[in-house]
Amino acid sequence: MQLEQAHKEIKEAIGRKDLLMVIGDCYVEYWGRAASKLPRGKRMLLVKGDNSIAIHQNRLLRPTNYMMGARIGCELKDGALVLSARKVKPKENLTVMLYSIEGIHCYSMKEQADIRLFGSERELSDLLMQDLSFLEPGLKPLNQEEVFRKGVVDIMAEDAKGRLVVIEVKRRQADYAAVMQLKRYMQQVEKIKGKETRGLLVAPSIGKNAYELLQRNGCEFFNFEFEIGNPKAKIKGLQKKQETIDRFF
Repeated sequence: MQLEQAHKEIKEAIGRKDLLMVIGDCYVEYWGRAASKLPRGKRMLLVKGDNSIAIHQNRLLRPTNYMMGARIGCELKDGALVLSARKVKPKENLTVMLYSIEGIHCYSMKEQADIRLFGSERELSDLLMQDLSFLEPGLKPLNQEEVFRKGVVDIMAEDAKGRLVVIEVKRRQADYAAVMQLKRYMQQVEKIKGKETRGLLVAPSIGKNAYELLQRNGCEFFNFEFEIGNPKAKIKGLQKKQETIDRFF
């Protein structure tokens, strides 16, 4: 394809905010928070209507270079078709010099609703809030996603002895980082609230080293299983509904 014709098609597609795919021989430079140069070679250039641009090679899922929320331009210069993406804050520049083009494909695509994730940690937390006695008899809900300086606690509860319980929910196997996260939250809550505080890590499983660390830090673990469904996930064994939080105030 002639570069002059390609220039026209690419410029019009960017103006329409189409999904644009260009395959050709190119050289890429990036200057910003770091700097990089991608030697000349055949690659796929992907430009989307949200002003994102990405360069893909015939390997790996992630792009070799990319930029989001950029101002994208197109011009003919020094025998090449130059696509430039620029951002002001932070200052970044991505330049793609196309020397030959094998194909251009552009598609008008209406914006659709974002993907809905089933079985997210927030959804699992919502399900547990229906009946915290599933985790331990006498647990009462106090708050959900309570914000502290060191992070957000999934569930704040109170046990049958009046102690605060910090509950951290994980949808996958709990690891060392999850244990340390729970420890930080538990210590901060105890310091701020001035009450004895326990830490409870809830996950489908936990690694051996993570479990040993959990025990050394005086925290507890609860194993649960859940099924991914549409339109929502289901925790095995959790059936009854809990009274609203307002009842406990």
